[in-house]
Amino acid sequence: MIFEPDVLVLLGGPLEATPQLVEAAGRARLVVAADGGVRHAAVLGVEPALWVGDFDSVNLEDLTRWAHLPRMEYPRDKDATDAELAAQAALKAAPESLLFAGGLGGELDHELGNLMLAVRLARQGVRAAVTSGPTWAFALVPPGLELDLQPGTPFSVVPLADLKGLTIRGGRWGLKDAALLLGSGHGMRNVSVKTIEIKLLAGYGLLIMHD
Repeated sequence: MIFEPDVLVLLGGPLEATPQLVEAAGRARLVVAADGGVRHAAVLGVEPALWVGDFDSVNLEDLTRWAHLPRMEYPRDKDATDAELAAQAALKAAPESLLFAGGLGGELDHELGNLMLAVRLARQGVRAAVTSGPTWAFALVPPGLELDLQPGTPFSVVPLADLKGLTIRGGRWGLKDAALLLGSGHGMRNVSVKTIEIKLLAGYGLLIMHD
C-alpha cells in the first residue's frame, strides 16, 4: 500500500474515494474530522473519534448525523486553521504517520497551508502526506522516503527549499547526490519503474504523485 497512516485527518476540500485512499483510511487507528471534513467520513467508511474546528462550514445534515461525536469547538476568530487544530489534537496520540484527506484542490491558500503543515510535521519526525484521492503529496525531508508505486506512475520532486544530496532511484530518470534549487523544475514529471527511493541530506520539499 502507498501510505499507512496512524492518524487520518479529514479536511473539507475536494475528495475522491479511490481504492488506495479507502484502504489507507481503513488502516488508521485514529480519525479526526476538521470542521466540514466530517462529510468525507461516510464515503471513506470511517468513524471519527473527534470533531475539531469552528464549525463554520458544517451543514445541518452533518450536524445531525454526527451529533454524537466528541467536539473541540473554537471561535471563528482564531490564529490557527482547522487543519492545524486537528493536527494538534492528533499529535496527542503520538502518531508516527499522519494523512490529511481532502487537503488538496480547494482554495489555494488553504491548500498551500496544508502542504506546509505536512512538511512541518515531517520535520518534527511524523511522516505526513496530503491527498485528494487521485493526487498525493508526501512531505520530503532528510533522510528521505520510499514509496511502493505501480510502474508507470507519474511523480515529481518539488523543492520548497534548496535540496542537497538528493538521490532518486526507481524512476525512469535518476539522480545521485544532486542539488535541486528552490524553483527548479528538474525533478518534475518522472515516472516510476519500480519502488521509488529518495535520499536527501538537506532541505525539504514534496514528492507529488498522481494515481
